[in-house]
Amino acid sequence: MPSDFSDYGGDEGFSVDGDDDSGTDDYGEGGNVGLETRAEMRWPTLRQFCVFLENRVGRLNDLLRTIERHDLRIVALSIVDTVDFSVARLMVDDADRARELFDLSEWNYLENDLIGVLLPDDPQPYLRICLCLLGAELNIHYTYPLNFRRDGRGTIAIHVDDLDLTSQVLEQGGHELITESDLRGDAGY
Repeated sequence: MPSDFSDYGGDEGFSVDGDDDSGTDDYGEGGNVGLETRAEMRWPTLRQFCVFLENRVGRLNDLLRTIERHDLRIVALSIVDTVDFSVARLMVDDADRARELFDLSEWNYLENDLIGVLLPDDPQPYLRICLCLLGAELNIHYTYPLNFRRDGRGTIAIHVDDLDLTSQVLEQGGHELITESDLRGDAGY
């Protein structure tokens, strides 16, 4: 198993308690978090799970069956492959249940936040999003599509360094962000 998932979508400096050296937690406050979940707070991010897989026949199938057996809907899947192992980056419609499932199972995983953005109704929707972020000098590390649509428009997930600034820049640029609460239910599939 690799010692560092950072090349595969993990947060650098990841810690179990969510604290880093800045003295703030993932919510931007010094540890004062209410009892609400991120979905209830309309936290403008999506949870991505990065699951380590040995490169063996059927291993991805085992992971997908485990998830779907517990009535979780996979809304995004991207595979990063090497000779010896793979990392499945995935999102589901209920991140809290998925976390519980992974904690109780054999799967090695980590999780991190991504920005979900609805593609604008434009002839070049990706270009509009990229230009918006370029104007703020924000880098996109990677992106992939979600199986979520609203009003006939697709959605993408974007991994960036600064989630708060990216969210602000996209919203100020007129882009609509997708949250975990949007992924629950059947309306967007």
